[in-house]
Amino acid sequence: MLQTSFAQQIEGTEVGFDGYFGASTNGGSFSIGAKYGMKFQENFIAGPSLRIQRNWTKNTFTGISGSYNVYGFGAFAHGRFGNVLFAGAEFELMRSPFATSTVSSGPVWSPALFLGGGYSQEFNEKFRINAGVMYDVINHINSPFRQGYFMRNANNVLIPLIYRIAFFFVLT
Repeated sequence: MLQTSFAQQIEGTEVGFDGYFGASTNGGSFSIGAKYGMKFQENFIAGPSLRIQRNWTKNTFTGISGSYNVYGFGAFAHGRFGNVLFAGAEFELMRSPFATSTVSSGPVWSPALFLGGGYSQEFNEKFRINAGVMYDVINHINSPFRQGYFMRNANNVLIPLIYRIAFFFVLT
């Protein structure tokens, strides 16, 4: 009797961390994201993610300052190629205490869907570094990631690109 199975077998697990820091005289932010990845094949990893972000502002004219936290959860999927490149998608749903649109006042949930890729290398089968550029396809008006966008177009409008460096550690 011939049996066929289409289920994906988990070949290992990893935990990953990425971070962001940016500051100026007007304020700044830092965040840390955690990912739990299940390796489904030699070159594919996916799983849930969590993120917390701390933001602070200071109006240099009035001297008034403030701070707030943003947090959220999501999922990610990365393909790894030749121990040199990765391509991936990362979805995050972040809760921010502020709404910048007039539709809502108070805390809002803001989605982000990053697509991108970059350099990826494994070291001693113990940990891996992913360093790349991710494009936010959704680019939601309330996205807390907007503070990290680093490129502008010819009209001086921010392009929803972020740098992302992640460290993955093999668990099993």
